[in-house]
Formats: sequence, C-alpha cells, structure tokens
Amino acid sequence: MLHCSPSWRRKRGRISLSRKTRVPRLAHAKTAAMMKDKSSALMSPSITQPAVPSTLDSYLLEVADAVNTTLDLNTLLQRVAEMLKQVIDYEIFAILLLNEKTQELRVRFQVGHQPEVAERIRIKVGQGVTGQAVLRREAVLVNDVAAEENFINSAPGARSELAVPLIAKNKVIGVIDVEADQPGAFNEEHKRLLTLFASRIAIGIENARLYTRVARQARQLTLLTEISRELTSILNVDQLLRRIADLLTRIIDYQMFSILLLDPSGTVLQHRFSLRFKESVQLKHEIPLGVGLVGYAAEHGQAVLVPDVSKDPRYINANPETRSELCIPLIYKDKVIGVLDIEHTRRNYFNEDHVRIMTTMAAQVAIAIENATLYERIARQEKRLEQDLALARELQFRLLPQKLPVFKNAEVASRFAPARQIGGDLYDFLKYSGHGVTGIAVGDVSGKGAPAAIYAALVSGIARSHANEEPGAAGMLEAINLSLSERPIEGQYVSMIYAIWDDNQQLLQLANSGLPRPLYLHDGKLEEIQATGLPIGLFHNATYDEVSLRARRGDAFLFISDGILDATSSKGEMFGRYRLEKIARENAHRSAEELVDAIFTAVSSHAEGVEAFDDQTIVALKVKGPSRPEAKAHEAKAKK
Repeated sequence: MLHCSPSWRRKRGRISLSRKTRVPRLAHAKTAAMMKDKSSALMSPSITQPAVPSTLDSYLLEVADAVNTTLDLNTLLQRVAEMLKQVIDYEIFAILLLNEKTQELRVRFQVGHQPEVAERIRIKVGQGVTGQAVLRREAVLVNDVAAEENFINSAPGARSELAVPLIAKNKVIGVIDVEADQPGAFNEEHKRLLTLFASRIAIGIENARLYTRVARQARQLTLLTEISRELTSILNVDQLLRRIADLLTRIIDYQMFSILLLDPSGTVLQHRFSLRFKESVQLKHEIPLGVGLVGYAAEHGQAVLVPDVSKDPRYINANPETRSELCIPLIYKDKVIGVLDIEHTRRNYFNEDHVRIMTTMAAQVAIAIENATLYERIARQEKRLEQDLALARELQFRLLPQKLPVFKNAEVASRFAPARQIGGDLYDFLKYSGHGVTGIAVGDVSGKGAPAAIYAALVSGIARSHANEEPGAAGMLEAINLSLSERPIEGQYVSMIYAIWDDNQQLLQLANSGLPRPLYLHDGKLEEIQATGLPIGLFHNATYDEVSLRARRGDAFLFISDGILDATSSKGEMFGRYRLEKIARENAHRSAEELVDAIFTAVSSHAEGVEAFDDQTIVALKVKGPSRPEAKAHEAKAKK
C-alpha cells in the first residue's frame, strides 16, 4: 500500500517522503510555499511562474524528458510509474484511461492490484473515487474509504485513496490513482504534488495513446490487406472457411470460432465451419434467424459484443466454457449472408477495437465467400452443362447417317465439323422407293450451339417425314418450308440444298434455299450450279427452282455449308471460293473420300490457330470411273 512521509528531503539523489509520522506534512514553510506557488501557477497561466528551488525543477525536467522521449505507451507508463515512485513510495498505484465512447475507465497500468481484477474492472464516470475525479475534473482525496459510499474496493485492505484526473487539451483522458492501507495517509500537499505531476504527463500519455492507436490501425490495415488479397484468391468454399479461421488468429487470439451461413430460404443459419480450442468440430444444429446472439446479429445486420454472456438473455448456452462472445454479420450488397461467431473463456475479452477491425474484415470475408460460392455454383453448372452437351453431341451424331449409301455407279463421302461441341449443320440421305434413287439433304441452321442443333434435328425429322411422299427436289424444300412456317420460331431458319440422285440414269435433280452454290466438276472443268432460293422458315409461300444434270463417269458434285468458305486465317483472310475451287480442281481425279479429305485439310491449314466460328459440312458425290479427258489419255497411251 502507499507509504509516504510528512516531510520533503533529499535521499540518494532523489526527492522522497519519509515515514516518521503517520500524517504527512511538508518539512518547512519554504518548500510548502514552493509547492503552493507551483500548483497555483499551474491553475492560473496568467500568474508569472515563480522561481523554484533547483531540486524540484530538476525533478520536473526529468518528468518532462520521461514523457517526451518516447511514443510507446507501455514504455511511457512504466516511466511515469518510476518517476512518481521518486516522490511517493507507493505500493498500490494505477493509471486508468477513459474510453470516450463507453465513458468507462479501464486500468492501463498498475502496481499492487491483482492482475485478473485490474484486467476485468470497468468503472463508469461518476462511480467510485476515480470516476468522481473524472466527473468533477479535479483531484479527489478520501482519508477513510470506510466512510465513503461511492468507494469501489478493487484492492482489499485499502483505507485511503487519492485520485487525480489526467487532463490534456482541456479533455479528461484518464486518472492517476494511489491507495494506502492506513486512513489519513494523504494530505493537501500530496494532492497538490500529484496534480502537478499529472499536468506534466497528461499530454505525453495522450500523444502516446494516439500514436499507439494509429500505429495499431496501420498494422491492422496492412494485415487486412494481406488477408483480403489471400482470401479473394481462394475459390473453394471449404478451403476458404478453413483459411479464414487460420488468418483470424493474427487478429484475435480466440478459443472458439464458427462461420454460419444463411440457408437458401434465408431463415436459418447453418454451421459451415467450427473450431473449438484449435480442433475442428462438426456442429449440425441450425439457428433460426433472430434466435440467440448470432441470430440477432444476422437479423439486425449489426455486430453483437457481449462481455459476459451470463448476463445477456439472448445467449443460448451451447458452450459451457464461453464467458464472452462477439458476433459479426457477413454483409454482401446490403444483404446478410452469414455470421462470424467468436467466443472466449474470459469475461470482457473482446472490446470495441475488435468490433471495428472484425467488421472491416467481415466485409472482405463476405465478398470472398460469395465469390467462392458463385464460382462453385458456376463450376457445377458448367459440369452439368458439359455432361448435357456431351450427351447432345452423341445424340446429334447418332441422328446423322451412320453409314453412307452404296451405289453401283457412284460413291458418296461426307464430313461434319461443328464449331462448338454441337452444331447447327445437318446432312442426311433419304432412300426413295425406286432402285438407286436417294435424296441428299445438306443444311445450315441459323445460329450455333444447342438451339441450332435442336432446330437442325427438327428440320431433319420433317424431311424424313416427307420422304415417304417422294417429292422432287423443289417440292421437298417447299414442304419443309410449309411445315416450319406452321410452327415458326423467332429468328430461326435453315439454308438447305436438296438433291435427288438417280443412280441408274446418273441424273441429279437439285434445288437450293440459300446455301453456297454447289460445284460441278466435269470434263476437266469446274462449274457452279446456278441454283438459289430463299432460306426455309422465313416466308410461308416461298417457291424454289429446280435444276437437273445428267452426269458421266468421273464427274463430281460438291455440296458445302458456308463454314467452309468463311474459315478465317490468323491474318483475317477467309478461305473463300477461290481456294475451294483450286483444291477441287487439283483433286478432281481422286475418290470422293480423298476429295473431301483434301478440302478439310486445306481449310484446317488455312485457319490454323484460329477457333472456328461456324460449322463446316461437305458432301461429295462422284460418278465412278475416269472422266472423259482421262479416259482419252488412257486410250492414247494404250495405243502407243
């Protein structure tokens, strides 16, 4: 407890108070006058500072040096305690700082108090001797605490107490408090001395506290930036939640932690991740919105700080070890998506600084969780879509002819390459009742991907349904157009060539509704078949021209979709009709299969490194045997 003397004297190079008598008093009138003049000068700045003995001046200079040579609050308070020890040989001493928001005093540095009591105690302004000193903005001296109704017994055995407010820039920032184990241990001289001492250290403490706060906030912001950068790079929700728990320990040394997320209905909080004393646990129970501390935080979108859960009626006793709890809502785009729940076994463990930094961190956590959740949802959808597309691709290829028609006098080859996993081009071979008579359909549906593939399947089905009627080439296009016009789909149409090959007569009948004009290779020449028409499905009463060609041995016909001509190189050049005709001439003597392969090889080489943006389809029909020029050359060679 406080031990002090009634007289000033020099001892071992410092000012001290002897303990010869119980009631302190100053040694002589001169020193008392010095103390009085010194404190009076402090009270009235307008009064000229009197000359004082060098001993007190030296001491006050030492105090000034002590508070002005460091901005570390812990170091400063330790020095203050040591400097005060030179004039008051205390045993019980404390510096309490004021929280402006809560208007509570909290012990920041102490000697002689029980540590757990000093850590826990909070004193409201106006309560106790220290609270009165803050409220009255003046020193409060209590000679006998037993007679003081407002006394707070934080140090058992204390009989007298002296509290002096710390005032900086006309604002109370805290209190210096000393206590003694005997009544009447302090007097007015001690009061004036401690007031003078407090006036010298208050501004230093405030500066150090401000510096400590700013430095701590800077470290916290740096830490939050690092945490935010790391969290946003994790796109797996389970990995993200585990990493949040790990990174949180760099901010708060918690003992129990949970992340709860709202279910899709938005009415129930579900435990997604929980730690108990650094061990992962599985909690299955759900918490309705508005129930308990976490439910309250989620419902109101506000942080909930509970210093003592036993005193809060909202608390649900799920963990018997819990004494204090902090719940921070996770808010994304003004909508609560979950709650961070932090618990500790000590009362009053969490404070407003924890609330502030955790609220800032929670905003980043909410974004990271929402991003990871969205990524996983999209990944699942993409996987499901890929499975659906794979099935659709298989079905589409199943709808294509599984084998080519076999003719006595001709051969057929075909190739289909969708720009995407599935495409909107189609080709089909429709058998007529006449021997060797087959319909050949080649089409290109507007658009790409799944919608185009479905529309192509519809067109193919309609064509097959009309094949039983064995219409002519133009009649087939008109029948399909009529069927599609009866059930129009906005923005959908098909460009199509329909040809009928009579193998016995080697006669080709053809009509076109918007595909590139077919090529006719014969007698060493290449000719475009001038057959055009409107796309199917746009106009209800569209009609189509029909062309008939009688082929001879070695002649070939090429039916192509515009994806062949529009294939683009890395330089932006289209493959075009010129290159197509050149390849066709060079390979006219080859089989239908080789002719198709040569064209696709040339197109792939031309567009190497560039993703195809349109489906590519070729059907080739070649009459068997050499062409007439080739036959004449062969006969001439045989005669020689």
